[in-house]
Amino acid sequence: QVQLVESGGGLVQPGGSLRLSCSAYGILFSNYPMDWYRQAPGKQRELVASISRGGSPTYSDSVNGRFTISRDNSKEVVYLQMNNLKPEDTANYYCRANGRTIFKPNYWGQGTQVTVSS
Repeated sequence: QVQLVESGGGLVQPGGSLRLSCSAYGILFSNYPMDWYRQAPGKQRELVASISRGGSPTYSDSVNGRFTISRDNSKEVVYLQMNNLKPEDTANYYCRANGRTIFKPNYWGQGTQVTVSS
């Protein structure tokens, strides 16, 4: 029943912008910290940004100052605004709902591809 659905990926030139969205279904969205991860071919999946239940964000050093994570608990959506994109940002981006405890599992979206290329 639980489903996370990402959208907004695509092809963009270096220096461009994209906004990713992740809609949640089947969970009490406001109870979950939310994360964005990314994984490039042949590389480990890495945490890009996190946002607390109350809306406090954290970022990896590689995207700090360029990306902004936000959430709308009323709409049950988490966003990732990506500005000044670089080729090294190319990856499949995944949304995760953080269950935090053994009583609540983590949930993952299917991913959306972001390609930054001239």
